[in-house]
Amino acid sequence: MPDATAQQKFSCPACGAAAEWNPAKKSLVCPFCGTVSPAQFELDTAGVGVIVERDLVAAIRGIPDDKRGWQANKTSVKCQSCQAISVFDAERVGQRCNFCGSAALVPYEEIKEAFRPESLLPMKVSETQVRESIRRWYGSRWFAPNKLKHAALTDTVKGLYIPYWTFDAQVHADWTAESGYYYYETESYTDANGKQQTRQVQKIRWQWSSGALDHFFDDELVPASRGVQPDLLRKVEPFPTRELTPYKAGFLSGWVVERYQIDLVSAAQRAREVMDGKTTALCATQVPGDTHRNLDVNTDYSGQTFKHILAPIWLLTYDYGARHFQVVINGYTGVIAGQYPKSWVKIFFAVLAVLVGVLAIVVLKNR
Repeated sequence: MPDATAQQKFSCPACGAAAEWNPAKKSLVCPFCGTVSPAQFELDTAGVGVIVERDLVAAIRGIPDDKRGWQANKTSVKCQSCQAISVFDAERVGQRCNFCGSAALVPYEEIKEAFRPESLLPMKVSETQVRESIRRWYGSRWFAPNKLKHAALTDTVKGLYIPYWTFDAQVHADWTAESGYYYYETESYTDANGKQQTRQVQKIRWQWSSGALDHFFDDELVPASRGVQPDLLRKVEPFPTRELTPYKAGFLSGWVVERYQIDLVSAAQRAREVMDGKTTALCATQVPGDTHRNLDVNTDYSGQTFKHILAPIWLLTYDYGARHFQVVINGYTGVIAGQYPKSWVKIFFAVLAVLVGVLAIVVLKNR
């Protein structure tokens, strides 16, 4: 049988670059991010071996129908403003988007039902606790307008389940770097008065070093939400994935769920970028010496797995003036993060108070 060779380019499912066939691994390997793509031999009409890549998108499409859907009668709508896709009980009528408050909702019909979550975190923080938490949070925002503090806008808070992808991977990394070791030399110099003085000058001695790292990434979270601002989500993470419960439709009864809109391929790429950054940082801690430079890391990923989960949040969205704001509360831990308008009057008087204080200090020093 002739050697199998790639007759065309195959894209890496993680970063999109052209993957290359690795004879030792009998797989397609991306030379840029190291992703190993499952592949198999097939013969064309001429009997020549070719490589057929089984990418992540094909894996999702190949999920059987009994693993899709919500196992309950649900209705989906898409917001024309923030593009979030909300899923709720069929008997409920969606009038406004729970993510941005827009009334521009249209029915959303899926070509194929969504991949069902394997697990979720049940909502643990009650609505009463959330409302009180928001009031305290606003009360601690000194620059917030007084009107906002008193109102707290808690009447618009909504409980939601948002989608996440989680990724596991075993990584082996070989690294090389130049280790820098500090040493000091005595140096003579002439000071401003023309006198000879000596001082200690720091120098660096460089030498090459190398090492290896083995690390397991467990449940690296990638949010798949369009309705919640990513920076706010990061501030209320982590969601304790060790407390996940197997998915049951009953957990979602009466709650709005956001359908994932970041697909598995895009999420895997984001997870890989995060893992690469963390791997490099871990390797950097292994480099001996006082400092280092020219760190080069070669990684090999194996045992890569993923799952789709739902995480609970409470979301407050409101408009103040011409601006739109969100406040997010972790529905399991109660951690809160959000945005709020600033009172220019309070900021003005705060700056004025600082200037007066500085001026007073200067006057006292001069006296």
